Amino acid sequence: MSELTHFDPEGNARMVDVGEKAETERTATARASVRMRPETLRLIQDKAVAKGDVLAVAQLAGIMAAKRTPDLIPLCHPLALTSVQVTLRCEPATSSVEVEATCRLRGKTGVEMEALTAASVAALTVYDMCKSADRGMVIGEVRLVHKSGGKSGTFEAP
Repeated sequence: MSELTHFDPEGNARMVDVGEKAETERTATARASVRMRPETLRLIQDKAVAKGDVLAVAQLAGIMAAKRTPDLIPLCHPLALTSVQVTLRCEPATSSVEVEATCRLRGKTGVEMEALTAASVAALTVYDMCKSADRGMVIGEVRLVHKSGGKSGTFEAP
């Protein structure tokens, strides 16, 4: 079992010291899914949701969330992100909106939490904007699908 890095020997929470780590190019991509009724997906596609353009607002919310990750997740380092890309795609075959978020930087710690936060908040925004039409939507499958850079190297989800 590996050592828990966010606790000192007495069990107190701590932010990991990354001061001695080498700076490397780091990238992480996360995905999320919002399943809904087919008629709700059509409202999104037709830009007929009362609150506005769901995909555009959710994209912006995801980007903003990535930048605010250390304010939301305890012990995350504030990072100078160089790129945040959030894409949302309507999938009629599964009656869902698929979210993908990719974060990049050159730094001493990874961007996995930023990508996961961006994907999660974008999915939550889809729910928020469409809840008056469909309270039965399901947010799911939030997951890291790619990570590169740093000492641990590259991770690709199966």
